[in-house]
Amino acid sequence: MADFKVGKVKHYYDKIGVAVVELDGNLAAGDEIKFVRGGEDLFKQKVESMQVEHERLDSATKGQVVGLKTDQEVKEGAEVYKVS
Repeated sequence: MADFKVGKVKHYYDKIGVAVVELDGNLAAGDEIKFVRGGEDLFKQKVESMQVEHERLDSATKGQVVGLKTDQEVKEGAEVYKVS
C-alpha cells in the first residue's frame, strides 16, 4: 500500500517542538507518519501526542487542526503522510 497524505504543517513552535498540522485525513495516536518537503522525506516518527486547544486527543479527523509533538524540527509547508 502507498503512503497517503493526512495533512500539512501550518506552523512550528521550535521552543516546545510542536507542529501545528491541518488534517486532510484521519490520524490517531500510534500511527506512523513521515514529514515530506519538496518531494524529499525528512523523517519518520510515531504519533505519541496530539492536542487541540490544549486537550489531549487519541484521534483526530479531517478538517481538524492539531498540535503534534515532533522528534525533529519541521518547517511550515511540510506535508504529513501516514506510513502504511
